[in-house]
Amino acid sequence: MDSVDLSVLKTLQAWQAGELPLWLVTVVETFGSSPRPQGAMLALRGDGLAVGSVSGGCIEDDLVRRALQGQLKIDRCEVVTYGVTQEEARNFGLPCGGALRLVIEPVRDPDWIERVLLSVQAHRLISRTLHLESMQILLNDASRADAFSFDGARLTTVHGPRWRLLIIGAGQTSGYLARMAQALDYHVTVCDPGDEMRQTWNVPDTVLVSEMPDDAVLAFQVDACTAIVALSHDPKMDDMALLEALKTPAFYIGALGSKANNAKRRERLALFDLSQEEIARLHGPVGLPIGSRTPPEIAVSILAHMISIRNQKTESSQVSQSNNQEICS
Repeated sequence: MDSVDLSVLKTLQAWQAGELPLWLVTVVETFGSSPRPQGAMLALRGDGLAVGSVSGGCIEDDLVRRALQGQLKIDRCEVVTYGVTQEEARNFGLPCGGALRLVIEPVRDPDWIERVLLSVQAHRLISRTLHLESMQILLNDASRADAFSFDGARLTTVHGPRWRLLIIGAGQTSGYLARMAQALDYHVTVCDPGDEMRQTWNVPDTVLVSEMPDDAVLAFQVDACTAIVALSHDPKMDDMALLEALKTPAFYIGALGSKANNAKRRERLALFDLSQEEIARLHGPVGLPIGSRTPPEIAVSILAHMISIRNQKTESSQVSQSNNQEICS
């Protein structure tokens, strides 16, 4: 399952076999209440086909109309703003007087798309810098500390899995969680020492390891952009992972089980070299309390909770950026 920006790039790559003009539209600035964030992308073709999103739909309709009427530039980049006035905001469906600034970029050199996709497929971060005046594109290796930027002359976007998820146990719930997490730009690793479970694992583009869970956590080099979720249904296996995970800076650590079982788990963890503050970081029962029962529902509840915690982290990281703290997204 692809994330939105990955789908946009794959679509552009597929469309290059034709002769129609192509554009990549990127949200570079938002003002007020805007439906899409900086970096949101849209692939647009000369016959009006579009993949991706830069708004709630009305701006996409206007871009399609302009493409069909031949109003978009094919030889230079454009910077356009939607929703400056209250009337325009209403016309384009932007809430609360919000506004969006977009870069509309003709896609003429296809080589960079393949290089970006290959890097993402290899689970590597890559930055792409577009010089608007010359339309020159530069690609460089990136880290999770790199971020989107636009200064009016240059647009830099970062592609690839900024976030990582380590799942303990290769069961059915883990499979649903892995697929959903991939759609949110997670690089997913699954740890299960059992041969039988690994043989039935069928989620593509994930890393499957057979180490013991505590060793897997130690080898993972956990950082603040990592989530660790224990879903093995084996208390010994899950506890092994948690004993190491709770000492790390992972932004989310969770374990499957009822309230009673997780209370017993906390008692067991307290017998080892963990402080009460470290044990308190455990989300157990894992996920949001939405009454989930089936494996897909449990996966939704876990990922929804991860999204909530992750967005809180992103907001606080933006405040801390001037202090050179690590920024994940």
